[in-house]
Amino acid sequence: MFLGLQWYWWLVIVAVLVISVPFKVKFMKWWAGRQQEQKGQRGKWGEEE
Repeated sequence: MFLGLQWYWWLVIVAVLVISVPFKVKFMKWWAGRQQEQKGQRGKWGEEE
């Protein structure tokens, strides 16, 4: 088969990718919101750049 893998391994790889993509999108939205929240909380002693 392609790259020496059997067909069922390709099904496993595709299934893992299909399952992981929505979790990654959800995590990226959560991370962006968290960054915005932390950016607003920096005060006198915060990390100012």
